[in-house]
Amino acid sequence: MAAPNANDASSDAGLPATVSRKETAVPNQSQHAPPELDELRTRLATVHDLRAAGAVLGWDQMTYLPAQGGGARGRQLATLSRVAHEKFTDDRVGDLLERLRPYTDALEADHPDVAFLRVARRDWDHARRVPSDFLAIFTEHMSTSYQAWATARPANDFAAVAPLLEKTVEMSRQYAGYFPQSTHVADPLVDEAEPGLGVTDVRTLFSALRARLVPLVRAVTACPRPDDSCLTRHFAEDTQWRFGEMVATRLGYDFGRGRQDRAPHPFTTSFSRDDVRITTRLSAEDLRFGLFATMHEAGHGMYEQGIAPSLEGTLLGSGASSGIHESQSRLWENVVGRSRGFWEWGYPRLQTEFPAQLGSVSLDTFYRAINRVEPSLIRVEADELTYNLHIMMRFDFELALLDGSMRVADLPEAWRARFIDDLGIAPPDDRDGCMQDVHWFAGPVGGAFQGYTIGNVVAAQLFDRAISDVPSIPTDITRGEFGDLLGWLHRNLHALGRKHDVHETVRRATGATLTIDPYMAYLHSKFGSLYGV
Repeated sequence: MAAPNANDASSDAGLPATVSRKETAVPNQSQHAPPELDELRTRLATVHDLRAAGAVLGWDQMTYLPAQGGGARGRQLATLSRVAHEKFTDDRVGDLLERLRPYTDALEADHPDVAFLRVARRDWDHARRVPSDFLAIFTEHMSTSYQAWATARPANDFAAVAPLLEKTVEMSRQYAGYFPQSTHVADPLVDEAEPGLGVTDVRTLFSALRARLVPLVRAVTACPRPDDSCLTRHFAEDTQWRFGEMVATRLGYDFGRGRQDRAPHPFTTSFSRDDVRITTRLSAEDLRFGLFATMHEAGHGMYEQGIAPSLEGTLLGSGASSGIHESQSRLWENVVGRSRGFWEWGYPRLQTEFPAQLGSVSLDTFYRAINRVEPSLIRVEADELTYNLHIMMRFDFELALLDGSMRVADLPEAWRARFIDDLGIAPPDDRDGCMQDVHWFAGPVGGAFQGYTIGNVVAAQLFDRAISDVPSIPTDITRGEFGDLLGWLHRNLHALGRKHDVHETVRRATGATLTIDPYMAYLHSKFGSLYGV
């Protein structure tokens, strides 16, 4: 999960939360740029810094904030949100953008100032629609809601957070109402997370994916399940931590420009490309939790660290979208991290750290265990095949809550019913049911979940293109060498930041439109081999 960060928050309204594929960032300013551009950059840099300060407070809230500190923290975040929004939506910013139109029109289409000014105009137009006072109130409410959720979830107390969630739904509708031209009430929230996409786009993608995914899930889950008991022995948390940081470093996450901490729900936040922080959670009784959470968040972190230095402190200095961001976390966690090739390098090292637990367990047994397919209650613990069913359910519920066809009070029972229909199991309580995800309790309802499945799809498409361009990558992975893959991603994706929307980002990186074909081919190849289907 990529948490709302300083750069993410600078997009759009600031909610709390064919060309060459080898394009790389070039200097931000041309030699003859008008003085208005300098003034605009200075003003927007101030906004960025205010939002970065807010992001630091948000990171602290989810990691180290004392239990009684939530009230003050909500007020502080609200203040920063309001001031940043007021500065961004100032009339002078709009005047500068208008004055710079002739300059933009005279530039080549791929000049970096064109992308900067295009995104600035879009963000400013969106932000102007939303009152600063509303954003401040929403921000403070989200802080209150998160603190309540952090206490209520362990206690299985949905009643304690239901009124807060009702208010979140209402405020999410209110936010969407500032964009009355939308076809669906959730369109502005989806577009906030995935520029260029709306509800119809996501529904179309999910429908096509579900039609091909469900038969594969049913075929695999009908097969005998591999033994995963080797993963549920006692694993000392300090050793897990050390091994996870070694893996993250080896993949390419730079601890000189980042750090790892613990959080109830792992996330990544970025205050600058030189300060990108990841979090994880550990279980002494299950090796999977911490290891794959660290690899997942390291993927997010390497994306932010790979953004071109020339985009630092600008509107372009963050990931292209939630889904594109998740493509990086899911690529490193699953396509690489759950591959046999990766563990040909990594497993002997893991056995050295845990000889009593894994010394007599074969690589084949371990590989099959980490890729065990079994319907499960918790999204972040779900296997690759069933994971997307979790996402599709949440997306459907977001739409229903926003359009009024579902009440918050109906959510626990609707959750249980959908789980039975899709996965054949039912959560025993709300803690592991509708309260398990932090997203609706720390941000708006709408646009929060579709990015994970979009990320899975894009990850496979990116990896296919990467190994087409650099055929040695699979062999490199078996040797624990990831520089060529990371370098390809830096050049073709990371360095570009927010310069393009989802469709254009995918097209520039892969040379093709967004498609589920590489993802389904990946799933059929991997799980067909593992399960003989």
